[in-house]
Amino acid sequence: MTNPWKRLEQLLPNNPLLVGDVILHNGDGTSTITLPDGREIRVRGQSVAVGEKAFIQGGEIRSQAPNLTVVNITV
Repeated sequence: MTNPWKRLEQLLPNNPLLVGDVILHNGDGTSTITLPDGREIRVRGQSVAVGEKAFIQGGEIRSQAPNLTVVNITV
């Protein structure tokens, strides 16, 4: 019989898709992003303008995100 926890872990994504606000373009081709929980992260890419929202996955900007209200729900 397989471990149920291991089976559940296999269903979860390794690189979740995040959304955040671009607050700064850095001189080395990276951007500083503020996540909805207040954390700041530095990611590769500058394809989204400062002040806009971006989708981030795997440590880099994937594309611009729509400027919608973010709601966090804890289950």
